[in-house]
Amino acid sequence: MSSTTAKSTPKATQLSDQEIQQTYIRLQNELQALARKIGELESEADEHSLVLTTLDEALAEDPDRKCFRLVGGVLVERTVKDVNPALRTNRDGILKVMSTLAEQYKTKEKDLDAFKREYNIRPVQQ
Repeated sequence: MSSTTAKSTPKATQLSDQEIQQTYIRLQNELQALARKIGELESEADEHSLVLTTLDEALAEDPDRKCFRLVGGVLVERTVKDVNPALRTNRDGILKVMSTLAEQYKTKEKDLDAFKREYNIRPVQQ
């Protein structure tokens, strides 16, 4: 886990060693959760891009070609020209959410680093 040694600052004396450890673990878990979510969204965006590449080829050949799309667990029949813009909008939304989560990750990472410096937390060597 980690070794905690509180400095003699006013803020450091407000938290017990157990509270410091709990806060440190909570911050680490929040970082890991954000990283997992970003990874999931990256996979989803990649899948959207792959499908869009295929649909762009079909759109060039025959815009009225049938395609199927899963909407809320139901497979619906549409045309390529109808699905392509909706799929592109979804992918763009996913990319925006990813960038927002990446900013949140950087902020949380800075918070964790500041917390580690403030309480002189260093990882335990195994």
